[in-house]
Amino acid sequence: MRKSFLYLFLLLTVYGYSQDSANGLKDPAAEKYKLERPSPDSEIVKALRAKTIKSTEPNYSSRKWMVGIGTAAVYGTSFIYLNEAWYKGYPRSSFHTFNDFGEWMQMDKIGHAWSAYTTGRLTYGLWRWTGMNQHQSLLLGPGTSLLYMLSIEYLDGHSAEWGWSWGDAGADLTGTLLFSAQELGWKQQKIQLKFSSHRAEYDPTLINRANDLFGKSIYERTLKDYNAQTYWLSFNINSFLKKNGFPNWLNFAVGYGAEGMLGGYENLAHNKNGDITFDRRDIPRYRQFYIAPDIDLTKIKSNNKLLKTVLFTLNSFKFPLPALEFSQGKVKVHGIAF
Repeated sequence: MRKSFLYLFLLLTVYGYSQDSANGLKDPAAEKYKLERPSPDSEIVKALRAKTIKSTEPNYSSRKWMVGIGTAAVYGTSFIYLNEAWYKGYPRSSFHTFNDFGEWMQMDKIGHAWSAYTTGRLTYGLWRWTGMNQHQSLLLGPGTSLLYMLSIEYLDGHSAEWGWSWGDAGADLTGTLLFSAQELGWKQQKIQLKFSSHRAEYDPTLINRANDLFGKSIYERTLKDYNAQTYWLSFNINSFLKKNGFPNWLNFAVGYGAEGMLGGYENLAHNKNGDITFDRRDIPRYRQFYIAPDIDLTKIKSNNKLLKTVLFTLNSFKFPLPALEFSQGKVKVHGIAF
């Protein structure tokens, strides 16, 4: 999951650079001319109008080159980094699988689904921006993003340290299908998969363990600390109700998180000799469920193309608002939930 996060953040750079609008699918000037009725103007006037229309149309060819080269650069850069950071220090092996579905109370699996959903959403938007139609954009965007993530799993399958994880692969496929099925069926994302995180505070006796597992910097903790992460299914209410006057930007979100995790399966660690180096099995590991309002930032109207692009990108993250938490048989009220 952390490897797919790397790809996602590199992709965000390409997306932010190339997009000049959040939707990026229509050129207003071109649409205006397209709706005009033919007029009995002279050939000279017609020629001038045709030249004007041509000059206002986006240069889709250059956009395709930009997105294609940018995507290839992201793929190549991330593979080089992954080889240096993850695989280089470990021996290779024949292809094998391993079952890690029980680790981290499935938080890492949902993280895989979110990464696949979000990269699919961004890459689809990129290819639509280049003028590609829906089916082409789904193939070149979410399709190639899924292929990339499964390629990482394949590399894991040839590493003695890891292995091909059917759980990870299934989560990648689930995230991709969540986006693609909605785009094909509804031509919009009525149900969005979002992410939020906060800085978890640890008891002084646990700080060294937390630093070893999750890192020390804000960046590392955001990516690695499953105790601090929450994943949300955010439902756009009016896309189902279709009521005039109801705010189109208002969503209802259901969240999932977990706490008390200081190890993949249990709060216990051993060294290479089998000696126990950390044992805090007294700390309960538990799941958290949330309900909260949310905001669909893509429904906020703006004529500013840069702002629309920023809102489109930020919509991958849950907007911090009050929430109810259900865990350990109790209900907690959060003034602001991240």
